Amino acid sequence: MSGSAPIQLRSRAEALAARLPPLLVAAQHLAQSVEMGEHGRRQSGQGEAFWQYRRAQPGDPSHRIDWRRSARSDRHYVQEKEWQAAHSVQIWVDPSASLAFSSDPKLPEKGDQARIIALALASLLLRGGERVGLLGGAQAPRRGQMTLSRMADQMLRADAPLKDAFAVPRARQVVFSDFLAPLQATRDFVQAAQDRGQQGVLFQVLDPMEEVFPFHGRVLFQDVGGALSHDTREAADLRDRYLDRLARRKSELSEIAKRAGWRFHSYHTQDPASAALLWLWNAIGGPIR
Repeated sequence: MSGSAPIQLRSRAEALAARLPPLLVAAQHLAQSVEMGEHGRRQSGQGEAFWQYRRAQPGDPSHRIDWRRSARSDRHYVQEKEWQAAHSVQIWVDPSASLAFSSDPKLPEKGDQARIIALALASLLLRGGERVGLLGGAQAPRRGQMTLSRMADQMLRADAPLKDAFAVPRARQVVFSDFLAPLQATRDFVQAAQDRGQQGVLFQVLDPMEEVFPFHGRVLFQDVGGALSHDTREAADLRDRYLDRLARRKSELSEIAKRAGWRFHSYHTQDPASAALLWLWNAIGGPIR
């Protein structure tokens, strides 16, 4: 290792660390903007939170009778608890270079917005007592607010492609990407998750420019990594073909999700992140089948 390598490594580490607090602050602020819920799980069962009283029925054991409440009536009452079996949710945010894009300095990069929404979702889930983790991470989903800090740190360092490593049986999967790359890896992942009995969400994050293709005249198109380029004299001639391919891509993603019993949503970075978070919260909030 050259003498400059440790210095470069430290510089990269410090740059990552500098991004961590603002990312967490933005995610927590976003989470606070969404009304908390309990995933629609309000039904009686095992748990600690009081839900309601009901009249005692034949077969109810005597230790379940609430004698203080029963003393105010000529009937016996049982105190029911709310079912609080925790869900496990695993999140993956695409680390591809294509998400390091913003068409306007006033707009966030796709990857940054995806990470903020993902962490805000994790924050809501953790507050609700759920277990949360990163798909492909070194640890299974956990509870506790320290989990959020670990996830944020790991998200910024992640570079692994979509995979099913460390997938928890029946855990819900939330996949953030622009899904502009070939879809075979996505198909394979969703199929494998379906085979494991896992439900989930494909959440597409696009820049508004990618939705409208506002180019005219001579334009040199390059991918974010600089490996691919296309020079055209009249970009407007490509618009209809591009928009048709984008529409077909969304249709494919919707069909992939539908066949597996998943949900698909397309989000643009100029739209309110709170609306996206609320959609996600509702999308994964139903009881596991």
